[in-house]
Amino acid sequence: MVGSENFLPTLDFAKQLDKNDSLARFRKEFYINPNSIYMDGNSLGLLSKRAERTLLNTLQDWKDYGIDGWTKGEQPWFFLSEKLAKMMAPLVGASAEEVIASGSTTINLHQLVATFYSPKGSQTKILADELNFPSDIYALKSQLHTHGLDPDVHLIRVKSQDGRLIEENDIIEAMTEDVAMIILPTVLYRSGQILDIRRLTEEAHKRNILIGFDACHSIGAIPHSFTDWDVDFAYWCNYKYLNGGPGAVGGLYVNRKHFGRSPGLAGWFGSSKDKQFDLEHAFTPADTAAAYQIGTPHVLSLAPLIGSLEIFAEAGIENIRQKSLHINQYLMDLIKHELVDMGFVIGNPSENIRRGGHVSLEHNEAARICKSLKENGIIPDFRAPNIIRLAPVALYSTYEEVWKVVQTLKVIMTEKQFEKFANEREVVA
Repeated sequence: MVGSENFLPTLDFAKQLDKNDSLARFRKEFYINPNSIYMDGNSLGLLSKRAERTLLNTLQDWKDYGIDGWTKGEQPWFFLSEKLAKMMAPLVGASAEEVIASGSTTINLHQLVATFYSPKGSQTKILADELNFPSDIYALKSQLHTHGLDPDVHLIRVKSQDGRLIEENDIIEAMTEDVAMIILPTVLYRSGQILDIRRLTEEAHKRNILIGFDACHSIGAIPHSFTDWDVDFAYWCNYKYLNGGPGAVGGLYVNRKHFGRSPGLAGWFGSSKDKQFDLEHAFTPADTAAAYQIGTPHVLSLAPLIGSLEIFAEAGIENIRQKSLHINQYLMDLIKHELVDMGFVIGNPSENIRRGGHVSLEHNEAARICKSLKENGIIPDFRAPNIIRLAPVALYSTYEEVWKVVQTLKVIMTEKQFEKFANEREVVA
């Protein structure tokens, strides 16, 4: 299904693609605003009716059982993080024991670095990239400070050759003998580039370097095989493609070869379940990824994921990936056909193997254009300095919507509607 073959720029063609869409039935699962087109699922996914149901069911359990909700009700809270781990594991290519729903992206990164970063002798440096999301860099600098190390010296950031992409060869060249750990994104948040996770992991391990990945912009959009690729650890949020809701609890993966290692940041809920309520001051960690939990689960922020992950199990991540590739290719084909000589540049990779779940559209007037899109009922995503991120999501976006987005962009540019806005981001972009 993937590719540009037989492309036509007509509305009828878009409607025919929708008729042939094997995932179209899932659209009715979501709350869709009839007066807008949502192209921001790579930043915050829409609410599904199942996620709403499982949240309300959890509230009902609280109402009915009070504290006994930890062990009674439709989904006892004491085991909820492990239940969700089992549901998430197929999305990252891992066993349920290697995954846990816990914390947030940055908290989980702190936990994993605190656990696995052990500077010894001259092997003290952490390798990252200059295009990574800032929160990851803040956390890495913070962790270096706790070891009394200067981030300007001990944090290496691989340079981008073009400001869009990071070349794997450049990353591998930077894997020098003084590197102790590597932290990279699976998908770059601006350009949507997928890094070659398997290759980078193999190269890191040849040099006895631990490697972990930030999967925030890939989980729920592309398949992963973390265990087969022998990735050491990974972490992610669940509010983008997984539609867990704003502030949804995150997730992490730890390769089973590291089981038994004490977590760097120990907390009560990382205890072995059969020992937790012994309330001993001697910590007995779980013998799975559950050991990396720190605090009590945020039950009401976990509950929507139960319903959301049911949908992913039914749809299948491979099917989701195929539609995502196809609908994003269709979007790029329309852009190339309809927006010629209007100053737009497609900044994401064109090859399927290197392209994530969104289109990165560059323009010098990007901030103003995003404001015009919103005025026209289209919700995009701006990333400084010049990127309009458009994310047709496989489970609820339609080809007709994509067609309308590009037609609207054409009108905005032709009529210069964007000129009435300042070319600067809002407080929240």
